[in-house]
Amino acid sequence: MDIADPHAPEAAPETFASLDPATGQEVARFPVQDAHAVAEAVDRARIAARWWADQGFGGRRQRLLVWKSLLARRIDELAELIRRETGKPVDDAALEIIAAIDHIDWAAKHAERVLRPRSVRPSLMSANQQASLGYQPYGVIGVIGPWNYPVFTPMGSLAYALAAGNAVVFKPSELTPAVGATLVEWFGEAVPEQPVLQLVTGPGATGDALVRSGVDKVAFTGSGRTGRKIMAACAQRLTPVLMECGGKDAVIVCADADLTAAADAIVMGAMSNGGQTCLGVERVYVAREVADELIALVEQRALALDPGSHLGASYGPATLAAQLDVVQAHVDDALERGGQAIVGGRDSVRAGHAHPVVLVDVPEESLAVLEETFGPTVTIARVRDDDDAIARTNASSYGLGSAVFTRSRRRGQDIAERLQCGMTSINAVWAFAFAPALPFGGVGESGFGRIHGADGLREFARAKAVTRQRFALPVSLVSFDRKPQTTRLLVRVVQLLHGRHA
Repeated sequence: MDIADPHAPEAAPETFASLDPATGQEVARFPVQDAHAVAEAVDRARIAARWWADQGFGGRRQRLLVWKSLLARRIDELAELIRRETGKPVDDAALEIIAAIDHIDWAAKHAERVLRPRSVRPSLMSANQQASLGYQPYGVIGVIGPWNYPVFTPMGSLAYALAAGNAVVFKPSELTPAVGATLVEWFGEAVPEQPVLQLVTGPGATGDALVRSGVDKVAFTGSGRTGRKIMAACAQRLTPVLMECGGKDAVIVCADADLTAAADAIVMGAMSNGGQTCLGVERVYVAREVADELIALVEQRALALDPGSHLGASYGPATLAAQLDVVQAHVDDALERGGQAIVGGRDSVRAGHAHPVVLVDVPEESLAVLEETFGPTVTIARVRDDDDAIARTNASSYGLGSAVFTRSRRRGQDIAERLQCGMTSINAVWAFAFAPALPFGGVGESGFGRIHGADGLREFARAKAVTRQRFALPVSLVSFDRKPQTTRLLVRVVQLLHGRHA
């Protein structure tokens, strides 16, 4: 039997490094936190959650606005850190932070209006009751964030969960832990009293430990494959989950569209952030009579892009190098099936970058049409009419966002309402993501649940129904003393009120 030497030095804790994808240099180093460390964080969060809930809407609003102010004053510092961990241009990083700040502001200022108790009108059978509906925080929320937008995307869960009165244990992507750590550190400056927002770091095993730690709800952003594993783990405790699992967004361009504006939006939507965007434009369906003109405009803009790590680059290197294999496979498959690359092609993936690829005449059964590419590629297909475009858009298993370009307000609204997805912008891309009052989320393989807006606040709160008897009825309807004639009288009343045809 081996006996450990009590004087032997303790083994150094396991750590991992985040790297600059442009240079490969280490940005920061963090501990790999195991299930025990995660459980300790959740235990601390339990205590912090009670304190945070006791601050009330006013106290939480004040502290969240202080956090917002800290982020606003330090945009340049945080944007540079995002650039180092993701490789994206610093200007793009700054825009991401600005959008996140807007959401903190909205959540802080609207939580009381959305979640405070309100009276609910009773019905015939509850005429003697006063009814109210309120919302209570879950307690501790586990948030697992992505690497592509390491501030904006998790903020849709962080800000709204905190504003609703929850404590949060946040596990950022192992590719962007320094950004996550900075968000938590600055929140600690705004709320020094309790660890209301905590950080846990590590690979997928750390996220798995968080999911199984007994948190009251999990908010996840990432791949559908990982999302299914999280749901299976949450099922063991019936832990509710919010899932944002990517997309295959389409743009419909009608014959009456402003083609210059549409082309500009398509290239931005497809190529921005190197296409590493859940809302990335990956499919375009354009009316046949204007297809050639639109394709020429998209080609012109895509060819003008200058990806790289230099100052003024259109977008940076791939943050997750392995994703380049997916991009390559999708391009190769599209070309082998008869598609044509009018920009880029098989050699567009090189030296850690994916250069722009615009594909036309790609069969709908191609990987580039069916599966999320998550790279700077887009397919353009000619369609007969609006119905054809809508049918092809809805044929996808994903349903996150979409866009429609038309000069007709009625036509745009009609198409938007017929698209089976969570969000649609008319004559723009992504506009819904920057409107804090609008809910954000998808359907199908894109997940379920909503962040942002009033729905986002309610996502992190339990509905609580309360009734209070104001006076006793002459005859109780919920008593064994109820007489048969009482029920017959009630049936007659209901028939008079509801039995007539509308």
